Amino acid sequence: MKLIKLITFALAVFSATILSAQQVSIPSNIKAITAQSTSMNKDVNVFVVLPEDYDKNKETRYPVIYLLHGFGGNHTTWAVKTKPNLDRLATKHQVIFVCPDGSTSWYWDAPNNPAFKYETFVSKELIEYIDKNYRTIANKNGRAITGFSMGGHGGLWLGFRHPDVFGSCGSMSGGVDIRPFPLSWKMAESLGDYASNESVWDSHTVINQLHKLHPKNMPSIIIDCGTSDFFFEVNEALHKKMLYMRIPHEYITRPGAHTHKYWNNAVDTQIAFFLKRFQRN
Repeated sequence: MKLIKLITFALAVFSATILSAQQVSIPSNIKAITAQSTSMNKDVNVFVVLPEDYDKNKETRYPVIYLLHGFGGNHTTWAVKTKPNLDRLATKHQVIFVCPDGSTSWYWDAPNNPAFKYETFVSKELIEYIDKNYRTIANKNGRAITGFSMGGHGGLWLGFRHPDVFGSCGSMSGGVDIRPFPLSWKMAESLGDYASNESVWDSHTVINQLHKLHPKNMPSIIIDCGTSDFFFEVNEALHKKMLYMRIPHEYITRPGAHTHKYWNNAVDTQIAFFLKRFQRN
């Protein structure tokens, strides 16, 4: 009898979950697509958020902002949870937002996990797909990339390493130095344990990528972190190192923690920062 009750309860929960998922209304200008990754031999889920008048303005080409989610999120996180009015912002600012599923990858090509080649996917394969299938400004002056938490690491990791692809890059509450957190967020599955692979961890953290930035090909950079965030100290360290190296960047701190409420606010500032730097037709 107890087993029957448990099964009945489980089925009821499952049915409620399906019903709840069906009730989620996705605006018509958010396109749920899959983009092929040859490097990972799989299709990756992506949300593409278009201006509502995209189909009417046949001659217009649009800048693109790539938004990366944090650990535990997916391609829906930005549009459904973090910034539910993303569809309206695409129309207001006449910009395309692209939100890929980054799994738990930290947006590396992981040396210890051949299934994770998300640096190649986002910086090359996804870019090529979006530029081929949508009317984009298909050069670095029409592209920006940012994200929160793991996605903040990804925004700077990809922006710093591919300045020929992204003209602007940013981070919100980013894990910009991963080494103080060797047991967290499945990073060891991609990099190996920290104690035995220090050099690998050193070479896969944002704060050690600054030498790749050169004045002749420097992306515009914006970094934001709340003062109560557990990543605040590593963001402060990155900011100070960039000041020491005389790397131009905008650095913002304000009261706040590691929350979607904070990122909902922070992304408005980052969008405004990118819009000023985009090359329009």
